[in-house]
Amino acid sequence: MHSHTLCEFDHEIKRAIDAEFDRQQNVIEMIASENIVSPAVREAVGSVLTNKYSEGYPSKRYYGGNEFIDICEELAIERAKKLFGAEHANVQPHSGSSANMEAYLALLKPGDTVLAMSLDHGGHLTHGHTASASGKFYRFVHYGVDAKTERINMDDVLALAQTHRPRLVLAGASAYSRFLNFKEFRSIANEVGAYLMVDMAHIAGPIAAKLHPDPIPHADVITTTTHKTLRGPRGAIILSKIEDRIDPAAKRNLAQRIDSAVFPGMQGGPLDHVIAGKAVALREALQPDFVGYQKRTLANAKVLASELAAGGLRIVSGGTDNHLVLVDMTPLGISGGTAERALEDAGICCNKNMIPNDPGKPTDPSGIRLGTPALTTRGMDEDDVRKIAQWIVGVCESPKDDVVKKKVRQEVIELCARHPIV
Repeated sequence: MHSHTLCEFDHEIKRAIDAEFDRQQNVIEMIASENIVSPAVREAVGSVLTNKYSEGYPSKRYYGGNEFIDICEELAIERAKKLFGAEHANVQPHSGSSANMEAYLALLKPGDTVLAMSLDHGGHLTHGHTASASGKFYRFVHYGVDAKTERINMDDVLALAQTHRPRLVLAGASAYSRFLNFKEFRSIANEVGAYLMVDMAHIAGPIAAKLHPDPIPHADVITTTTHKTLRGPRGAIILSKIEDRIDPAAKRNLAQRIDSAVFPGMQGGPLDHVIAGKAVALREALQPDFVGYQKRTLANAKVLASELAAGGLRIVSGGTDNHLVLVDMTPLGISGGTAERALEDAGICCNKNMIPNDPGKPTDPSGIRLGTPALTTRGMDEDDVRKIAQWIVGVCESPKDDVVKKKVRQEVIELCARHPIV
């Protein structure tokens, strides 16, 4: 019988975990897709639920002994439906990429046409990039942003839809800082008889808090991760209508097709410990203070954008309506990769990112993507963000200056000590 603890048995992994905790405590995490979960979420994810196999759905499992697993999953489903006002929720998807592929499987046949945002203009790998399975199984046509405004031009989206007659219109992005007009996307989908799918992985938190236009009234299917602005464990959820308004004569309704696409279509046994963590995070998101958290996250992002612009950096689209800021580093004469490495040396974590019409390569693009969810979770406010923006500008003005980076690194450690991760 193995009754040893991690500390007793595997010193190498224990040291790596401890070192990662120390790293997280002492850096400002500004990767827009990352956040910090609560101790309650960590407790659920690290629980004995990881021991259980539960292929199927509540009350319809292929294994016995799932009575308490069913309780956890049913709670997660009901909380997801309540938080977003959705008709149906599937909480089993392992990741956002899995959720997107499962939605495609439910809605499309191989070779069907999808209209989505291009990766290099702010979309996502699973929105039809040729390196992704999505781009290999389906025919994607991509819209981008206007060259002048760097915002989505809905007239261009409509024209592409009328030309290509997609089976599915997809709205959603991973590096787009402006509101998405789901009502117009729905109108365009209706114009060509297409499904509307929304990937709200990045903006689920503001949507839940009613601080972003709501896709629920308009979309047939919505996918979201749970680990970004929702502050939950790594995983995903698919929300959907129950009835199929595009193909009402289909043998199975939309909710049934989503469930079948997740299991057995793309996945086997769900991650029960993670589903419990999702349920906890969804309950947290249903509390009144979650709205305040989202408001602070968005306010911090606006301050970040304005301060960086005041420091001479160019903000793509001129600002932000959500939690992220896409920054063009070319005014300082450096690439996004150089900025990412220099900032990491100074204790500020971000990621290099393509900007629209980027002259650089994907491996070393012209921009960086910054987000405020994690630092806001730690309690950092607008005054803190102003300091952080000044540090970012200072480091990026002299990316090879070790003295500058060392000084900022010490200031970052001091700021982090005032806002510890619990």
